[in-house]
Amino acid sequence: MFLRSAFALFTAALLSQAVRAQQNDVPLNRDIYLDLDRNHACRTSTVHTGLRPMIESRVDLRNVMGHRPDSGRYYYGLTEILFKKHMLDVRKNRFRVIGDIVYNFELGHDFRDPSEFADTTRFYVNSRGYRFAVDIGPRVSFNTTFYETQSIHPQYLYQYVQESGVVPGQGRIKAFDRRGFDFSWAGGTVSWAPRHFVNVQFGHGKHFVGNGYRSVLLSDNAFNYPFLKASWLLLKDRLQYSTIYAKLQMAGEANRLPTGESSESIFYWKRATFNHLSINVGPAQIGLFESTQFKTIQQGGSRAFNGMQLNPVIGVNTIVYGFDNTDVNNLLGLDLKLKLTDKLFLYGQVAADDPGNSELAWQAGLRLFDIFRQDLHLLLEYNSVSAFTYSTRSPNMGHVHYNQPLAHPLGANFNEAVATLEYRKKRWFFTGKVNIAQVILQDTLNTNFGNNPLVEDLDTPVTVDEVHRQLTHLDLSAGWLVNQNTNTRLMLGWMGRDLGLAPDRLNSSYLYVTLRTGLFNRYYDI
Repeated sequence: MFLRSAFALFTAALLSQAVRAQQNDVPLNRDIYLDLDRNHACRTSTVHTGLRPMIESRVDLRNVMGHRPDSGRYYYGLTEILFKKHMLDVRKNRFRVIGDIVYNFELGHDFRDPSEFADTTRFYVNSRGYRFAVDIGPRVSFNTTFYETQSIHPQYLYQYVQESGVVPGQGRIKAFDRRGFDFSWAGGTVSWAPRHFVNVQFGHGKHFVGNGYRSVLLSDNAFNYPFLKASWLLLKDRLQYSTIYAKLQMAGEANRLPTGESSESIFYWKRATFNHLSINVGPAQIGLFESTQFKTIQQGGSRAFNGMQLNPVIGVNTIVYGFDNTDVNNLLGLDLKLKLTDKLFLYGQVAADDPGNSELAWQAGLRLFDIFRQDLHLLLEYNSVSAFTYSTRSPNMGHVHYNQPLAHPLGANFNEAVATLEYRKKRWFFTGKVNIAQVILQDTLNTNFGNNPLVEDLDTPVTVDEVHRQLTHLDLSAGWLVNQNTNTRLMLGWMGRDLGLAPDRLNSSYLYVTLRTGLFNRYYDI
């Protein structure tokens, strides 16, 4: 009996170490990353947190959703799958595969939807899909996720989707009935680490630079894109250097190319390189970021391949091409994190799109854990972006992808304050979030106020007829964590949107109930 118990403990320890050594990314969802940020707030932590998603083998997974043990008793096989386990979980030697059905079932009612749409004040989201993740030993991992969705959104989102042709962060739409949208979301990554200090990934996904709720450098606001990423740990893991090669594209019929012989013309596309250098200096973490987007399509066809598209050295592309090149769009940035205590850190960012024309952005924020009591967490953040930041004088060459900003979802020419308060008690959770922004709306088609990165850069904003308005988003929710392995949550919430001096079709008072598998972030506070 003693030998059997000892062997069981030894096997469990090996399995625990094997899980920690795998190369899949932690799903890029703020509920999961709240646990990670809490672990990494410790002043002695050397984990690099400025580029996300983070690789499982490089982070502290203790008590992180999807990795913490669940000692609850559920008595039956079905209830264990519903509340504790993955639907599929196979382990053999150093091989593991997990699989789950994922979904988002939501019903809602908007009390401020205008009267002409009174027959559709009740809204829904019907999303179904799957996720599989596989580990082949400690060096090779891959995963795939797919969602198919039909939905009817509140009027302000409906209008946004109609104008952009995409659901925020979730892809192109196909309309049905009067107000319905049909769309799909797919992602996946193959990840290989030949040594502990190097990782190479190939996949279809998105990335986030920073430690806050928003990013003024690169966020997960837009849709997934194909990418190749290489990341190195150096100097006893004090330095992390990452290069991402990506293919970005536009969406909508106006952005189709009149080339090729296929039945459906492709969309305008471009190549991009994102370089990120992260340095841990005691309790401070300093990140340097460079984004370079290369014009790939010109009148008459594709441009010749530019070898600088493969350059992995941060800063070189900006030195070579500068900030005002019509064929190459550069963005430089600085990302900072300062850990004051094991429960509190400050963070901030600065972005320079064209400093000669004052096209700049900045962010400042703080994150505080366990305030007043255990599991009560606070985030305060301020973002400011000047006019025409992220725009260029060349159409479709702005800091955009799939008709959405690659950085902050509000685009440019705004100031925003964000506050979130989150409390957890066992499986229960309560969340409150408020966004207050000063925005400028474009009231005429022929006037450009520098707020939309999809519109051509004029260098100097037009100040005549500027309409300054306050945009307020308030989101309150409470719920129960059904299964922490898949971040499945049953929630009741209310979202209020108020845009000053705007018609009711741009405002919302949305009450909703949802059963959701949360594996990525949705940004509807726009």
